[in-house]
Amino acid sequence: MRHKIFNTIAFRLTLWFTGVFTICSGVAFLLFYLLAIQTIETQTDQILLDNASKFSASIQRNGLMGARELAVLEAQAAGEKVIFFRLLYPSGEVFASSHMSYWQQVHIHDHVLKNLIITNNNIFETIVIPSTKQKAKILYSFVAANVILQTGIAMDFQSKFLSAFKKVFFSAMGFITVFSALSGWILISKALSNVKTITKIAQNITGHNLEARVTTTGNKNELDQLVITFNSMLDRIEELVKSIKEMSDNIAHDLKSPITRIRGFAELALVHEENIENYRAMASNTIEESDRLLDMINTMLVISRVEAGEGEFEFETTDISEMIKNACELFTPLAEDKKIKFSQNIQEKILVSADMKMLQRAFSNLLDNAIKYTPEKGEIRVFVALQNHEVVIKMEDTGIGIDSDDFEKIFERFYRADASRTKQGTGLGLSLARTVVHQHKGEISVSKRYDRGSVFTITLPYNNLEVI
Repeated sequence: MRHKIFNTIAFRLTLWFTGVFTICSGVAFLLFYLLAIQTIETQTDQILLDNASKFSASIQRNGLMGARELAVLEAQAAGEKVIFFRLLYPSGEVFASSHMSYWQQVHIHDHVLKNLIITNNNIFETIVIPSTKQKAKILYSFVAANVILQTGIAMDFQSKFLSAFKKVFFSAMGFITVFSALSGWILISKALSNVKTITKIAQNITGHNLEARVTTTGNKNELDQLVITFNSMLDRIEELVKSIKEMSDNIAHDLKSPITRIRGFAELALVHEENIENYRAMASNTIEESDRLLDMINTMLVISRVEAGEGEFEFETTDISEMIKNACELFTPLAEDKKIKFSQNIQEKILVSADMKMLQRAFSNLLDNAIKYTPEKGEIRVFVALQNHEVVIKMEDTGIGIDSDDFEKIFERFYRADASRTKQGTGLGLSLARTVVHQHKGEISVSKRYDRGSVFTITLPYNNLEVI
């Protein structure tokens, strides 16, 4: 159980949240700590410089005797353990000082005096008093022509302040870490609650239970977008599963009839085994039914490969006008048998980049359907022209027509409208036509004719290959 918690997104996000928050707080405390140290040092230096200014003014007014009295008075006023004063000559000889019992281990460093004499600039020095282990800040400064002031101030208060600051820092960091971890866990767990709901619903979804959906919070945040996307995915899956079931039923139905007929031919062959002509007729019927099955299976394979992006189309410069004329010539005898008026209005020499065989097959399916569902003495018109830099192919018929609710469905595999079920077919012709047209970056649609029948329209991009 512990291992599962460590691997959860909530735990990892909480860890990141806690780490980032703790680091930011630590950096803020560190900057404040450095600022406090700098401020304390600046204030200490300023106090020492102010004392040096006092001694310099006192010597100018009252001479060295006044400076001696000032050293004692200032040390007593501030506290002899807090501050001390020494007045000395550049040689290092002390001629006046405050009470030095607490400061007796603070010595005069010759190298500091030399630097002061050479540079004539104030020199600060931070030392540790051996007896007390306390820090002190020392200032060496000229307060008169041949008088050097050595003054120092104990940094006991500063040390206590910084020590207290460190304790507050570690206590605060501990609290911040615990608080950020708990609050982060609560907030992140609440934010990811919808993810758990999605996971639970996804685990309960089966092939027979696709109706479950996740409700949105209404906040329109990223999780709501995830929920909307998830529900949309479920809608598509449900639709896909439904179409697969319908397709399976249609395949089973369409395969059952020819297989039943083939089996019937075989049974008849066993009964009429004495007549060779019956054998031949039955063999011919069996071959015909087998060819119909093979054609259906091959068509399904072509559609599936193209939709999967594996279709092997060979595009080349094609005269689509000539291709449609040839297809119309092939179907003209069928139209004449039904006394159908077959007219063509085809613009000459339209060149496009296309797979001629596949495009001819798609057009032939449309033409075959038009003849099949148009009654005797009906009419079929084929129109081909360039319009707005597109090749427009229209096929109008006066057939049984298509209900507007079926305009999109008829292009699905194995779908057959109620009016067409009386005719022999597999329901794959229009699906193949749409697949081929889409592969050519075109569109196919159907609409009702103004009086009766249907109008199929194919639009293909025109590359103006003749000019190129």
